[in-house]
Amino acid sequence: MRTLRQTAVARRRAAVARPGPVLRVLLRVEAAALSLWALLLVGVSGGLLWVLGLNYEGITGSAASKIHPATYLAVILIGWTLVRAGNPVIPVAGALNRRPASVLLAACGVALLALIAARGGAGLAGSIDTFVLAGLIPILLMDRDAATLGRLETVFHAVMLANALLGLFELASGQRFFPYRFDGVAFESDTRSAALQGHPLANATLTACYILALAKGGGRLVPMARAAMIGLQLVALVTFGGRSATVTTLVLGSGVGLVALNRTLRTGRIPLAAAAGACFALTLLPVLVAILAAAGFFDTLLDRFVSDGGSAKARVDMLSVFDAIPFRQLLLGPDFLQVNTLRRIYGLEWGIENSIISAVLYHGILVTAVLVIAVGLYLAEVARDCRRGVWLPILAFVILVNTFEGLAGKTTLLAKFALMLIVLFPPLPARGRV
Repeated sequence: MRTLRQTAVARRRAAVARPGPVLRVLLRVEAAALSLWALLLVGVSGGLLWVLGLNYEGITGSAASKIHPATYLAVILIGWTLVRAGNPVIPVAGALNRRPASVLLAACGVALLALIAARGGAGLAGSIDTFVLAGLIPILLMDRDAATLGRLETVFHAVMLANALLGLFELASGQRFFPYRFDGVAFESDTRSAALQGHPLANATLTACYILALAKGGGRLVPMARAAMIGLQLVALVTFGGRSATVTTLVLGSGVGLVALNRTLRTGRIPLAAAAGACFALTLLPVLVAILAAAGFFDTLLDRFVSDGGSAKARVDMLSVFDAIPFRQLLLGPDFLQVNTLRRIYGLEWGIENSIISAVLYHGILVTAVLVIAVGLYLAEVARDCRRGVWLPILAFVILVNTFEGLAGKTTLLAKFALMLIVLFPPLPARGRV
């Protein structure tokens, strides 16, 4: 009798847990919306939005166009999550308990928005896309199942593949399709490939971190596909003009390769497929080198290191700006007009090529310290819920994001990077429902 009663109770629980037809349709729509959101986040830049009629990176135009479409969709999906839970307090409490650093980063973004508005500064939307969107991602993807993360991973791989191919085509054709534009004006002297990411240095940073993530075993690509993707991304990395990204990738990637080779040789077991693939790659290497040489690839690579377009001088001149600003103003936040004037005086119209220094000059030491701590805690929180290997791309990201204005301006780079870590290094324990 007890067994029959337990069976009946189990069936009733299963019937309650099984979603109805309407809920199943809504869950499918949610899954499709998540894939669309990932595609918008990783594949749509300000240059592409300009082609579509939205002045995202400029000053003119409506205020609504200054926020990335992925941010709007992320907020909608967060709202749907609250509605789907029945009691909105439950997911809010879960986010505060399990993703406190993400909540902190989003709160810092909102506080920065209020601070900029109170001081009469420009670029209010920058804090939303840079910090609030990034803070929402771990909350949005919390407790997603393997199938959902797998679909997002496929989207990420597909966009990075298209980004690399488009970058190489831009190098070969000499035409940039979606370059970084300010109020519709592109920097004609900048011949670096823009591809789908827009800003060349942001493109190089994301590509370098993606290469190192694949090298550390991130994602579900089979070995041959992984090696081919790494090779393609390495070639495309040069077209984006990131010298720091190229050097960082080669140094850290070589270390990973040497460690893996040493481990393989110590075990004394070399997989037959790996040996065959290496021999095949070596036979194709001379052909590949000849093709790249004919396309002018090596000339482009050498030109990136020989001519820096004044980048090294700009990194020296940006330190001179501090001499003209009193420490009290640096502590609490210098005047925006004064900083912009000093930038023009020192020839820094293209930006201050360090995220932390740029943030100090525009927001002050105290605000910058809070933002740096919030981003550090955020990356540590994301890494805590990922499997092993995640710290190498994080190290590369921290290095590279401070070689240009990076997180000090309006960018979705931190959000893209967080998505990459979550989908390429998902946690090993079983996840909850979609």
